[in-house]
Amino acid sequence: MGYQLSKTIVLVGLMGAGKTAVGNLLGQKLGAAFLDSDHEIEKAANMSIAEIFTRDGEEFFRVKESQVLERLLKGAPCVLSTGGGAFMSDVNRILISKRSVAVWLKADIDLLWSRVRQKNTRPLLETENPYKTLLNLYKKRNPIYAQAEVVVESQKGLGVEEMASKVVTTLLNTPNSGVTVKAG
Repeated sequence: MGYQLSKTIVLVGLMGAGKTAVGNLLGQKLGAAFLDSDHEIEKAANMSIAEIFTRDGEEFFRVKESQVLERLLKGAPCVLSTGGGAFMSDVNRILISKRSVAVWLKADIDLLWSRVRQKNTRPLLETENPYKTLLNLYKKRNPIYAQAEVVVESQKGLGVEEMASKVVTTLLNTPNSGVTVKAG
């Protein structure tokens, strides 16, 4: 079965929610390109997100993130994974709502922690108590993520394939999601 994308699908959620892994597979399932805004920022800056945070700070990074997001949303409809903080910006949320559909990959704190605790690629978790930092981000950001047009809940034991299929099904059952089944 083929699909038609009339809008970009923007995946939002906390680090560890599966935006990149699910997004990559979702792009394949929908026959659409997959882009990762963090990867695009790294390409443009020719350095890692962690290096940008260290050298220029989070505020500078957020400005660049908005610029890259705007550029990507002007392109052909695709599946776009965003960094965990991208949707926190009013400017970014307005951009996303005008040109795409936001899909929150919602996961509980224990699932997120199990996915990120062994990684050293998360600049925001380089703190004395990374779990507490993640929990604070979770409490602060979830009400904002809840503004996404589409919410798809993850559960422990649900693999990337099942999660990507769940996103497709949810989008097909959501009016104006930008995803339709191709005729013929």
